[in-house]
Amino acid sequence: MKLSGLTIAAAFVTGAVVFVGMLAQAQQGAPSATKQGGPAPLYNTAKAKLLAGKQVFSFTQSTNDPAGYCEKAKHYDYTWFEMQHSTLEFKDIEAMIAACPHVAATPMIRLPDAQEWHIQHATDIGVLGVIIPTVDDVDRAREGAKWARYPPIARRSAGQGQAASIWGINGINYRQTINDNMLVVIMIETPTGVANAFDIASVPGVDVVITGNNDLSSFSGFPQTDDRYQALVKKVHDDTIRAGKIFGQAAATYATGPHSYDARFFQNGPSNDGYVPPAGRGRGPVNVSAPPKGEEP
Repeated sequence: MKLSGLTIAAAFVTGAVVFVGMLAQAQQGAPSATKQGGPAPLYNTAKAKLLAGKQVFSFTQSTNDPAGYCEKAKHYDYTWFEMQHSTLEFKDIEAMIAACPHVAATPMIRLPDAQEWHIQHATDIGVLGVIIPTVDDVDRAREGAKWARYPPIARRSAGQGQAASIWGINGINYRQTINDNMLVVIMIETPTGVANAFDIASVPGVDVVITGNNDLSSFSGFPQTDDRYQALVKKVHDDTIRAGKIFGQAAATYATGPHSYDARFFQNGPSNDGYVPPAGRGRGPVNVSAPPKGEEP
């Protein structure tokens, strides 16, 4: 059958519209459809809570301690594995995730940068989220998002690792579901990053933008009690919400109060059941006038 140029053009446009719709759905984290036609539930429970408008809190794991990790991870929304300011290696985190693979806290890593190999290693060992520090511009944000998800929306390559065996259970196809379950968190920690906040937050594949409170204070020279510092945080909040993304802060002392700015994603903070870890982090009153304790040095 001979097709006219008009017919071919119409078919091309229809296909392009369908592809763009699929891309937009994946970038917003909408669950993929199951074979039965309904939405697949997220196994990234921290992301599910965020999408439901709830706040999420972590504990920070900075040492290779599988038993200690497994105990603390029973009580929190997610684990902040610390690789920017610790000597943890990927093999250490891999072993801890394997020790209790389906514990309550969603495994996430704060990486030292946005390099491809770091993000590929993190995702292959089974984390469901990456946290990219000190993002000043769109290029770094794009790098963070690019390697965290599979094609056609990003550039993660297929590789070996325990991720598929951990999350690809009970009939779940890991390759087909992980893009929806991945959480890409960008940290803005400098005045330059604040100036570029809207463009950074607008990058497809970025899910959450948070302020790194201690470093933002350090780089700006403004104490966190200073109105000029709060103006920086508020700008990041306003730009993030305008871009349609989720806002958070590293310091859980800002979970409530006049400077919370509707923040929903925090490093550290209260557990879900009143548990207080041995280091003293856990449920307690939030005091926005106290020095933030949420971010590791």
